[in-house]
Amino acid sequence: MSSRALPDERSLVERAKTDPGAFGELYDRYFHQMYRFVFSRMRDQTAAEDVTSEVFIKALKGIPRYQDTGRPFVAWLYQIAVNTVADRYRSSRPTVDIDEVHDIGTAGPSLEDLAVRRDEVRQVWAIVEKLPAPQRTAIVLKFQEDMKITDIAAVMGKTEGAVKLLIHRGMTRIRGTLVPGAAR
Repeated sequence: MSSRALPDERSLVERAKTDPGAFGELYDRYFHQMYRFVFSRMRDQTAAEDVTSEVFIKALKGIPRYQDTGRPFVAWLYQIAVNTVADRYRSSRPTVDIDEVHDIGTAGPSLEDLAVRRDEVRQVWAIVEKLPAPQRTAIVLKFQEDMKITDIAAVMGKTEGAVKLLIHRGMTRIRGTLVPGAAR
């Protein structure tokens, strides 16, 4: 999904500053995207639901102060989500493994192939989770949320060059950990 602003987004955001129905439209438009991002960070359905609700409560309270800077409205929501997830991590750690959420009884690859793939994914996630928070956030927004560098920069409050450097350093660390000697 593209993070570019839809043509009517600006007027909808302006209306949402005083009209709860307009805010409801924004909620409907972006809820699944925000939930998916939060769940990818929290890895716990209940916690992700709570944090996503918190994101929209903060957005509702903050929308009267929202200023259009030329970036998509969703970038502002991601910024709120990044901060809310960070706040939640400061107060507690997730306790449910993402692999427990998925059903492996469906048709598809053999259990052995699935186990190997899961182990590889688990290894990568374990490495990503150990990255410094800015690298981790930049990598998730780029590769999982498919955001453009300019939008990631807006969400993180950094320059595009800084975001590219964070992603490069994170990927170098991941490669170096997965394949010792691969890091430059």
